[in-house]
Amino acid sequence: MFAELQDALGNYLLPFLIAVPLAIVVILISLRKGEDTLVERPPRVEPMAPAPAPVVPQTRSPAAVLVVDDSTVARTKLVKLFNEAGYLVASAKDGVEALEVLGRQKVDVLITDLEMPNKDGFELIADVRGSLATEDLPIIAITGHEELQTRVHEVQGLFGIFKKPWNDRELLKRVEALASLRKA
Repeated sequence: MFAELQDALGNYLLPFLIAVPLAIVVILISLRKGEDTLVERPPRVEPMAPAPAPVVPQTRSPAAVLVVDDSTVARTKLVKLFNEAGYLVASAKDGVEALEVLGRQKVDVLITDLEMPNKDGFELIADVRGSLATEDLPIIAITGHEELQTRVHEVQGLFGIFKKPWNDRELLKRVEALASLRKA
């Protein structure tokens, strides 16, 4: 009987003696991992990346654009467009005012409407082309009138004509190209 009892206990006791300590080890390990999440650790410090190279200021000044348009809305849109693109922008409401600006400051590109009071775009272009100080100034015409576009083809020295409403991206590309040529 004692031998039978020993066999029965051996069949059950041996696995029990192995399973219980193993279970205790697993429980302790899982509790320990849980404690790690509760314990506040100092943040890990990543090695610092090298400092970026200092920005060298450009030696060239930004290009200057003169916007001439009798429409306050169009003039304001153009001024905003070129200001946001980093240009120095002057504006005038007609050809007379534009010539005054050209007399006071250096301009790299002239953008003018064609139909304006006092002195229209055609007269302004003729005056700019007729002056030694501004004869090589790149000029872009902007108009909302189809019949004026045909007259523009007769005008020499234009570096582009844009129909209202103009495409901002195309106008900026043209001005950028003309300004870089003028600066060079």
